[in-house]
This record gives sequence, C-alpha cells and structure tokens, in this order.
Amino acid sequence: MRPFLSLILLIGIIFLSSCEELLEVTDISDQELNLLAPSDSVVVTQNEVRFSWNEVFEANSYHVQVAQPNFENAVQVVIDTLVVVDSTYLGSSFVKPLSDSSYEWRVKAMNSDFETEYKTHAFWVESTKN
Repeated sequence: MRPFLSLILLIGIIFLSSCEELLEVTDISDQELNLLAPSDSVVVTQNEVRFSWNEVFEANSYHVQVAQPNFENAVQVVIDTLVVVDSTYLGSSFVKPLSDSSYEWRVKAMNSDFETEYKTHAFWVESTKN
C-alpha cells in the first residue's frame, strides 16, 4: 500500500509543477510602448481625436489617460480608461471628442503581474471654426 501512496504523491508533485509552468506570466516591464497618434507636440485640427499606440506582446490591457492641460498641473483628467484585450477588443486605438485646449496623454501596457512604464505625449486641439 505504501508504494501506491508514494506513486500518487509523485504524480501530484509532477502535476503541480506542470501547472506552475503553465501559469507563468511574461514580464513585460522592460518593453517599450510607443504612442502613434496624436504624436508629441502636434496640433490636432478636429475635435474628434483618434488615440493610437502600438500593442505590446503579452499585454492583456492598456491604461489610457488624458489630462488637461497636463498631468503635472491637471485641471481635470478627461479620459481614464482601461482597454482590455478580450473577445470585444477592437485594437489599440479609439476616438474621443475633445474641446479646444492643450492636453497630455499617456498609456501603459499591463498583464496580470507586470506593467510597462507610461509613455506620454502632449498635444493641442485647435478645431477649425466656421
């Protein structure tokens, strides 16, 4: 009977160690996220602003924030959202209407255990008035 218990114990240890390997999360903290648009220091001439960034391999969400006029002296944070990579994920961009003003936006990639540094750009919205 004792060899049988030893065998069961051995199988349990092998199974648990295999599960740990399957649950290992990739460290993305040293990867760099790049903001594509609006690029740094540009003037956007429409109120509908399309924010886009490159995807980070093994990220399962992106924290996106937009502050007016900037994060250091924020009058308000106009966007603070989590874009989750799931079955409804449409890609690393979205459109948001903004008033004429100066802004700073930033994004960081995250997974269950790690996150990248924020990448930040400044931009201005100056829509064409008729």
